[in-house]
Amino acid sequence: MWETEQVLVHSARTAVAAIASVLVARLFQLPETYWAAITTLVITQSSLGAALSVSWERFIGTALGAAVGAAFATYFGPRVLVYGASIFLLGLLCAVTRSDRSAYRFGGIALTIVFLVPRTGSAWHIAFHRSCEVTIGIVVALILTVIWPEREWKPRETH
Repeated sequence: MWETEQVLVHSARTAVAAIASVLVARLFQLPETYWAAITTLVITQSSLGAALSVSWERFIGTALGAAVGAAFATYFGPRVLVYGASIFLLGLLCAVTRSDRSAYRFGGIALTIVFLVPRTGSAWHIAFHRSCEVTIGIVVALILTVIWPEREWKPRETH
């Protein structure tokens, strides 16, 4: 069970990270700044080692998924069977890059957004923005993990 102090510190740390991600993404005038915050919330971990691992898989998966989604959307359009083929190809690419299933999951999310969400600009433009937003979220989460690490809490002993 979390103690009051632990809840307060964890909640403050999470809020600061989310706000910082949105502000940095806004600074770069990215169109969907909420993806930076979502990524920061996914990446923020209790230890730097865990955050680095999740960050790398999120970065690789997003880059692969955005690129595959943009390529297939550009050359084939948003057809359901093409979408399925692109998800299949992404799985193969994740295996070739020796990424784990979380990279495939994150990549599938990026691919789906780039491929299926209606847009007015090019799929490559959307893919670039998505990758930038995720990268900002990763960087903010890692910086926060270094400068404000989450302490391991031990239950109070009662006598």
